[in-house]
Amino acid sequence: MLKGKSAIITGSTSGIGLGIASALAAEGCDVMLNGFGDPAETERLRAELAEQHGARTAYSPADMTKPAEIRELIAETERHFGGVDILVNNAGIQHVAPIVEFPEERWDAVIAINLSAAFHASKAALPLMIRKKWGRIINIASAHGLVASGEKAAYVAAKHGLVGLTKVTAIEVANQGVTCNAICPGWVLTRLVQQQIEARAKAQGIPVEQAREDLVREKQPMLDYTTPEKIAALAVFLCGDAASTITGAALSIDGGWVAQ
Repeated sequence: MLKGKSAIITGSTSGIGLGIASALAAEGCDVMLNGFGDPAETERLRAELAEQHGARTAYSPADMTKPAEIRELIAETERHFGGVDILVNNAGIQHVAPIVEFPEERWDAVIAINLSAAFHASKAALPLMIRKKWGRIINIASAHGLVASGEKAAYVAAKHGLVGLTKVTAIEVANQGVTCNAICPGWVLTRLVQQQIEARAKAQGIPVEQAREDLVREKQPMLDYTTPEKIAALAVFLCGDAASTITGAALSIDGGWVAQ
């Protein structure tokens, strides 16, 4: 079903984005990677995806804070692969501080990358999808797109906005062969989160396993982390025929976080 489809995954040089890129390549998609990182390591990832899955792959260093570069990312993908069938808006950053101390430039950066980038990418990609009468947009939101935590004003605002953008997009293209959904993860065991756990264990003088459980316990009834691979499997499902009438949904994958 997905063989020969072309996919863009923003922020896909590590973590959740890389997991989704790998899963889509395994399904036969042509994949455009995007993100920052060491050029040699990025090229290794691109080549590895192509070799493992027999997929066509490419990479764009487009800066998600710059609308012109986002539009060029869409255009470059169309030139490489003949279209843009799947867009996964995944790129994101975080900053933690109370509102009264929150640096204004960090607010602007979080909103630009976590929310505005998804708007600019969707605006550029939608005409290509509508022309083909087939498309999938998946926005990687968060449990924080549905509920709030203190000291995360920009992130929570951006992710709530991303869920709203998902709903509007879904409504506007409901009868044009295009769906748009948001995936809302809770704690995800990425390399960065593992580093956070290890730092917490060291600071508190406790075993890493205890620090891992303590962290997830703060928000989730289920004391288990989601993985990039599980999120990727949900993304692949949303691209398939079985999900053709799922649109405008904010799908939680959060160990019961927002059920409380």
